[in-house]
Amino acid sequence: MKIGVSAFAWTSDFDSRYFGILPDLREHGISAFEIPMFDPRAISAAPLRKALEEAGLECTVCAILPPGINPISPDTATRKEALAHLIRCIETTAELGGRLIGGPLYAPIGYLPPRRRSEDEWKWGVDCFQHLGESLDANQMTLCLEPVNRAETFFLRTAADARALCDAAGHPRIGITIDTFHANIEEKSIAGAILAAGKRLFHVHASENDRGLLGSGHVDFAAILTALRTAGYEGRLMIEGFGYSPGNPDALGTIWGDPQVSPEELTFEGVKYLHHQMSQHTRW
Repeated sequence: MKIGVSAFAWTSDFDSRYFGILPDLREHGISAFEIPMFDPRAISAAPLRKALEEAGLECTVCAILPPGINPISPDTATRKEALAHLIRCIETTAELGGRLIGGPLYAPIGYLPPRRRSEDEWKWGVDCFQHLGESLDANQMTLCLEPVNRAETFFLRTAADARALCDAAGHPRIGITIDTFHANIEEKSIAGAILAAGKRLFHVHASENDRGLLGSGHVDFAAILTALRTAGYEGRLMIEGFGYSPGNPDALGTIWGDPQVSPEELTFEGVKYLHHQMSQHTRW
């Protein structure tokens, strides 16, 4: 299992300003780096791919749908544009050298009709992901649907629901991301959610209950790692937290992060913590 880190620790807008941090990551045991993607057309793929390759880092992408890009919209034209947007995201991920794209790709964050999802919305979601199969195959890409908490979506909140959507889409390249921050809110048991996802679990975000330093909160990473071993998980464990970056308006940690925890500390101490948990509680 490979340990990686999300650029969210530093910024939601990763570009050449941050390339200097990449070489240090590999030296601290990081083998993969996750790029946030809101608008694929805003990403300069060639220089970013070069910087990642020179640092010896694999690339994954976490895509977040912008407002108006909605695969489950009742409007046919909006759904069509959402499909085109997702294909652009897949193609841009391939240009970055990545082979995995994940995120809450079924609806924009904050799209919250005051009701439960409808049968039509479920069918529209299934239809969208079925139509992505050709692009996924052409780009040798894995797509991972990430359930998020009830403050961010009404559509897909649990691993069991995500597995049902993946099974309905019926494509072997479509699976699940479990994010321990969201699962800590929505799942009865995070370890149980991992086992429920089964072979559809392709990606894991390791995140504390407050998105802070791993091990400083109440998420039971020992149980999570044991469940991942039991499930035969062989993917990446991606540290996704928010370090404190004063003066950077694109850093989520500017609002939510502990002022005592820098992006580097969140990353490097997180790696140490995960390695310690693996050595104490699991056999990898």
